[in-house]
This record gives sequence, structure tokens and C-alpha cells, in this order.
Amino acid sequence: MNSHDTLSSNVWQGRDDSAEQGDTRRLFQVVRHDDAWQRGDSVLLGFASDAGVRRNHGRPGAAGGPVQVRRLLAGLPAHGLPALWDAGDIACEGDALESAQAALGARVAAILDTGARLVVTGGGHEIAWGDFQGLRDHLYGSQGPGGSLLIVNLDAHFDLRTSRPGSSGTPFDQILEDSRQRGLPVRYAVLGISPLGNTAGLYEHARALGVHYVEDDRMQERHLDQRLIELDRLLADADHVYLTIDLDVLPAATAPGVSAPAPLGVPLAVVEACARRIKASGKLRLADMAEFNPEFDIDNHTARVAARLAWVLLQP
Repeated sequence: MNSHDTLSSNVWQGRDDSAEQGDTRRLFQVVRHDDAWQRGDSVLLGFASDAGVRRNHGRPGAAGGPVQVRRLLAGLPAHGLPALWDAGDIACEGDALESAQAALGARVAAILDTGARLVVTGGGHEIAWGDFQGLRDHLYGSQGPGGSLLIVNLDAHFDLRTSRPGSSGTPFDQILEDSRQRGLPVRYAVLGISPLGNTAGLYEHARALGVHYVEDDRMQERHLDQRLIELDRLLADADHVYLTIDLDVLPAATAPGVSAPAPLGVPLAVVEACARRIKASGKLRLADMAEFNPEFDIDNHTARVAARLAWVLLQP
């Protein structure tokens, strides 16, 4: 399921400013396609899947997200990034979601075991269950460091549905259920919840699970200082952090190309500030982005946002 089609599809192209003064390198000029990354290197991996969104009765198209994110990343200045490794895509064929998630988890664990900095792009939010499996094996396997894990989800939705088989709406219920069964110290926090996108039953389930959540109307720029204080408290209690960003947390005007556009949403400045705060903690072990749907994008608005966030997370 590990597809390297994107590596030969000419997505890594950009403007060559080598005739200008100083360091003019862009990411397409520092990208590598081998597996020779080492500790501290930056690696980009894709999960090309629509299966979870289809199961959750959403609009498909997110499988094309990883390639389009690469296209927009390619032309960005490299700045402090000496090299970027493109690890290709894990592709979900048809409805074979569980096997694709297992393959994703195995790939994630293998990359994390090398000490690399990993960002995964989706695909629907079913990416989270696959990514967690890899992070779990990395942290809690026989050679893992152990410790407590905080999952921070910037999202308009809880994604705590209890129905099975899994979908883009179930990953964090799957994660918390798996963690309970294994006795793993995992805590879940979701920032940007929309009351319009979650039933009263989902709120009740979240409270029963001890989920920390903040609604979208309390995630505006005027609230940022208070939210960062709260985030710092959550970070202080964790040994490791998994950051997952569902791009539908952003306002529809900022991110129209998602599976479920948000009428209010959380401003990009707030989303990025939270991501930077988590990265600065030194506890970030894995980051991913989900629900980018190029088929509904307008003038690459969402693709540029996804590329910017990936760029921030991939920088040393």
C-alpha cells in the first residue's frame, strides 16, 4: 500500500532563484526521496484515503489531499530546513480501511523509531487511528520510552462516534477505547468544537470520557492568551504530544476545500499559535492534518493553509 507515485508525478517544482543573492533554496530543491533520514530530520508522509469519509456519509475527495499539499509546499522557501524527505503515500484501496490504517501505523512507527520529525497529511480524519497505532507502538513498545500522551485535536468535531466499523467520525473513540484496554495513560483534548456539528449525545459521551474541549466561539483571537495558558497546563502534565489538525476547524472562507466547511470556525492565526506552542514545548512526537479536499478548494486557499501549517511543523 506504500505508493511512491507522487514521487514521479512532478509535484516537486518551483521557482529557481539561484541567480539571486543569499540562500534562495525552496523545498523542491531540498526534497529527497530515499529512506536515509536520521534523528532530527524532517519527513512528510501521506495517507490517501476517502474510505472513512464515505463511511461517515461525508463528501469524498480527501484522498487527493497529500499530492496537492506537496504541490503547494514545493515552492515555499526552505529557510532553516536543510533537507525534506518525502516518504510517499499509504493509499487506501476501495473500502480496505483497516488494512490501510495498519499499514500507515507500521510506517509511522518505523519512521518515529529513527528519531525523525514526522508530519502526515490526509486523507480523512480516519488518519488518526492509523497514526495513533504507529505512535502507540513507538512509545509503548518493548523499546519505547513510555510516559503519558496528550492528544490535541484542533477540530470542529469530537470524532468520538461509537459505531463500528470505524470511519472518519470514530478515530478518537477507537483510540481511547484501545488505550483503556491496554492501560495506557492517554488524554484527549479537542479545541474548536462546533455545537452545530455535534449532537447532545456526543457532548455527553465526551464528558463521560473526561475529554477536555473548547467550543469555537471561545477560540477566537481575543481569547488566544487564555487558551494558550490552558494549553500550557495540559502540556505540563504530559510527557508526549500528538497534534492532529482537522482543517474543517478553520472558517469556510479560509478553508473551503474540506469535507465539512465551518460557518464560524477558528481563525488560522489561533490554530497556528496553538501548533507553534505545542511544537515549542519539545514534547511533540507526531503531527498530522486531515480532511483537506482539493475537489472543493477555491484558488488553492485550503491547499496554501495546509502547506503553511505543514511548513511550520516541519521546520527544525
